[in-house]
Amino acid sequence: MDEIELAKQAIDGDEAAQLLLLQIYKEAMYRVAYSYMQNEHDANDALQEMTYQCLKNIHKVQTPQYFKTWLVRIVINTCLMMKRQQKRIVVTDNIVDQPEQMAELFELNDVITKLPIEQQELIHLKYFKDLKNSEIATLQKIPEGTVKSRLHKTLKKLRHLLGEGGIS
Repeated sequence: MDEIELAKQAIDGDEAAQLLLLQIYKEAMYRVAYSYMQNEHDANDALQEMTYQCLKNIHKVQTPQYFKTWLVRIVINTCLMMKRQQKRIVVTDNIVDQPEQMAELFELNDVITKLPIEQQELIHLKYFKDLKNSEIATLQKIPEGTVKSRLHKTLKKLRHLLGEGGIS
């Protein structure tokens, strides 16, 4: 049986066909994941997530000829998502050795809490959740230009408060 027929059966809900296709493409998907993640552990995590997403959404594939391409796209998106999450998580074991940086972080947090709740939320979405302006606009149901202007105003206010508070 060729891969296209197998893909048609998998899309129609045949679990054996789904598992067989995943097994056929496993090595190729691993190579893609490894090229993005650069280590075995993260590549395997990406494959595990790809498998979950595949089995969950296989019924959405419209063209069986592009099943492998669809899987590659899932792997790439998963890897990119994992990379973004890894950027946000900075593990350091020398926090005690850097008390001045900790003090600055606490002071920054205190200053942010002085902002109105809407501005706090904007700072949180932009810099802690690492969302793009367009994503914030969609989330808050406002134009992207409004997000930019509010962010500019918030950062200006934050700089002013930080200038008064001591951190420069």
